Amino acid sequence: MQQRRADIAGHEDERLAMSLNDIDFSDILDVSALRAKCNFIASAYAEQREPMRRALLAAFREANQKGRDRARELLSVDGSGLKCAMRISWLQDQLITILHHFVLNEIFDASHTPETSRLAVAAVGGYGRGTLAPGSDIDLLFILPEKKAVWSEPAIEFMLYILWDLGFKVGHATRSIEDCIRLSRADMTIRTAILETRYICGSIGLTSELEVRFDEEIVKNTGPAFIAAKLAERDERHRKAGDTRYLVEPNVKEGKGGLRDLHTLFWIAKYFYRVKDAADLVKLGVLSRQELKLFEKSDDFLWAVRCHMHFLTGKAEERLSFDIQREIAECLGYHDHPGMTAVERFMKHYFLVAKNVGDLTRIFCAALEDQQAKQLPGFTAAISRFTHRVRKIPGSLEFVDDGGRIALASPDVFKRDPVSLIRIFHVADINDLEFHPAALKQVTRSLRLITSAVRENEEANRLFISILTSKRKPELILRRMNEAGVLGRFIPEFGKIVSLMQFNMYHHYTVDEHLLRAVDTLSNIDQGRDDEVHPLAVKVMPGVEDRTALFVAVLLHDVAKGRPEDHSAAGAKVARKLGPRFGLSPKQTETVAWLIEEHLTMSMVAQTRDLNDRKTIIDFADKVQSLDRLKMLLILTVCDIRAVGPGVWNGWKGQLLRTLYYETELLLSGGFSEVPRKERAAHAAEVLYEALPDWSQKDRKTYTKLHYQPYLLSVPLEDQIRHATFIRESDKAGKALATMVRTHQFHAITEITILSPDHPRLLAVIAGACAAAGANIVDAQIFTTSDGRALDTILVNREFANDEDETRRAANIGKLIEDVLSGRKRLPEVIASRTKSRKRTKAFTVTPAVTISNTLSNKFTVIEVECLDRTGLLSEMTEVLADLSLDIASAHITTFGEKVIDTFYVTDLVGQKIVNENRHNHIAARLKAVMSDEADEVRDRMPAGIIAQPNTARPAVARKTRAET
Repeated sequence: MQQRRADIAGHEDERLAMSLNDIDFSDILDVSALRAKCNFIASAYAEQREPMRRALLAAFREANQKGRDRARELLSVDGSGLKCAMRISWLQDQLITILHHFVLNEIFDASHTPETSRLAVAAVGGYGRGTLAPGSDIDLLFILPEKKAVWSEPAIEFMLYILWDLGFKVGHATRSIEDCIRLSRADMTIRTAILETRYICGSIGLTSELEVRFDEEIVKNTGPAFIAAKLAERDERHRKAGDTRYLVEPNVKEGKGGLRDLHTLFWIAKYFYRVKDAADLVKLGVLSRQELKLFEKSDDFLWAVRCHMHFLTGKAEERLSFDIQREIAECLGYHDHPGMTAVERFMKHYFLVAKNVGDLTRIFCAALEDQQAKQLPGFTAAISRFTHRVRKIPGSLEFVDDGGRIALASPDVFKRDPVSLIRIFHVADINDLEFHPAALKQVTRSLRLITSAVRENEEANRLFISILTSKRKPELILRRMNEAGVLGRFIPEFGKIVSLMQFNMYHHYTVDEHLLRAVDTLSNIDQGRDDEVHPLAVKVMPGVEDRTALFVAVLLHDVAKGRPEDHSAAGAKVARKLGPRFGLSPKQTETVAWLIEEHLTMSMVAQTRDLNDRKTIIDFADKVQSLDRLKMLLILTVCDIRAVGPGVWNGWKGQLLRTLYYETELLLSGGFSEVPRKERAAHAAEVLYEALPDWSQKDRKTYTKLHYQPYLLSVPLEDQIRHATFIRESDKAGKALATMVRTHQFHAITEITILSPDHPRLLAVIAGACAAAGANIVDAQIFTTSDGRALDTILVNREFANDEDETRRAANIGKLIEDVLSGRKRLPEVIASRTKSRKRTKAFTVTPAVTISNTLSNKFTVIEVECLDRTGLLSEMTEVLADLSLDIASAHITTFGEKVIDTFYVTDLVGQKIVNENRHNHIAARLKAVMSDEADEVRDRMPAGIIAQPNTARPAVARKTRAET
């Protein structure tokens, strides 16, 4: 396969220099041969309508398939998506034209019908532009004359049925010219479709008359209304898609920065400027030649992606999902580079193109606004000038306030002083001004002025740090800088991660989008706006000694992604380079570097380590060393997780971080001992006692004393009250086994709480029951009570949008868990059947790894596994550990998208660490076999029922399991 798009710049320029109108369509379809075949069919089946129809379908089906196969081959050769779309559109034109001729001449004998009674067949919508994706709908307009022939509508029906039987998705309308004009006035969708009417066959006079009347009666003098409608339609479409172009599974057609945005620009251009070709916009001064080339390159690239998607999936697939991204990257000729895989390089190119579409939209809207202002009548123009009066901005000679939007005082502002390319954003921030489209247009066109001299300029860097640490809306201003291209030019290291996508299911956004969202979260914490979600972060933020260093660290913490080396260590090097340039002191620079190097540490310790193990806290405190670093690392960790994507942050993660923070704070302040911990646990028990005022004193004492310190210190009071009520009701009902369900719609998870006698295989049985029910465990809290029972709370992925349906599903899962634990049902056969039909995702690969350590805990051997996630994995791993006679004291399940990192704190059956090296190797081999999906089918080894076998002799150690969502 030829390398077609190996680099982002590539050789598209040379290819696109050719005129797309010079395409040789001859090898797509032999028109003469198909006409001859149709003539033969007509003569062979003259009076046999059904055999004729079958033969016609076979001929057209063969011609269509060969034509599309050839279009796909040519796409692989020249890589041009626009050419491919034009080839398929041309093929469709020929099929419709030949079919129209056949129907009129052979079916209805209408060849001698006068021109005035003939109908016209026209393409509208996307098909009207002369481009068609392999799976796209075919939008047709049948235009009827005033005096229609009797065969007109039957002929149209015959054609449509043939097209439908060929498998085409045909959108159609049959109207007179008068109908088209009348409906266009009232319906903007119909107006947009008719705007792109293109003649295919039949009466060309009807199509020409429609175009002339539409232009004179509909388009003329209605440009502003059409523009407003199309831009509002675009904004609503963006809102539904998440209002960002940086989703890692973007919609190529409808998403922000996709083909529909380019189409919207062309609709507006065609309507407002009355042009037929995008090249005419250069003559009108709307776009520069370079911007036109960018328009064409973006259009061609997006069409290439879309055509490949349709060909690969065999349907009109518009979402660029993980499942097909690798294949699309291969089709487009991308290759792995150090630090970046082929698919990541392809997706970075995609997002850069989406950003270019945004740039073009901004430039185009600026030209539209200027043009509309010029066209206003005298009185209206005077009113507009009054209401949008240009005002001076205090302290600024370079910029003015144009109706609440910052604008340039003169066209050569940036040329005279390139630092003004940074200053404009600073002035907009301190004066709370929006940006005039013309100003941003000029910014984008002046990016070459940001040279090394500007980057090293002391004033420019002072202004930038002021923007970053602003008490107003730093994320909004930084986003404008990024969209305009300034941020990446001013900080080249940031420019390298603009539009960089990480090929995994954990990160929802590109790296630059993630960093900007992290700054936004920090700003909200700084302003005290997120106190309900992040009470501790908001509480400690005012005590942070160096607010500037924290903001810089949050902006740059992932700036070294996409490099061969570890991005945390590489990011620290970048920070040490940029710190002095930004005007940071050596101490500030070192603080930023440390925060970036350790920005994953607190999250990983909180979610994969046992926070009730003192060694965990000591090791973490040794790394942090100071209370101020602890505060900043906590806040950076919160910002990082929150900015990953919707639903990733939850209250359980917050609780883990708070627990780690408080335990470490005690140690760093010299107060860590068993006494403060006991006191805090005792206080938590008292709080729970006081929170049950309607209970009898006996019950309050009984159910308060059920819990050990880990439970009291890590479970929120609200949940403690729910659990106490749940346990008391179960005891009153005489239930040894019970489950409780609660849905969390916002986080797309469902909570199932299980009360059961404790047992060594309890975790494996619960995990197996969830796997058998098709529920994927994403999080869990597992504790042992003082009377030998287990209180386990399992979080599973939500399946239904409706709470009633989801509650019913969760109740069924809970019932299955009860049945398994009581021995009423056995899991092996169910799990085995699910294992046979299990499909691993083809999109991702994670190399299985097992690490066994005796240094992370003073009491336990710590087993950490990393592999590709799948349903039932936890059940199989815990079963293996049970088979190996290992007692799981604590388990921590962490899911990062498609990857899991599970940590088990274990001992042998007499409570000792596993020290034998050969046994370590055996444990690792058994676990890797499960992770590699090479394990034997699940054996009939689960206990028939564990309710009668409580493990009361087992040490009362709280077991906790938690995970990334």
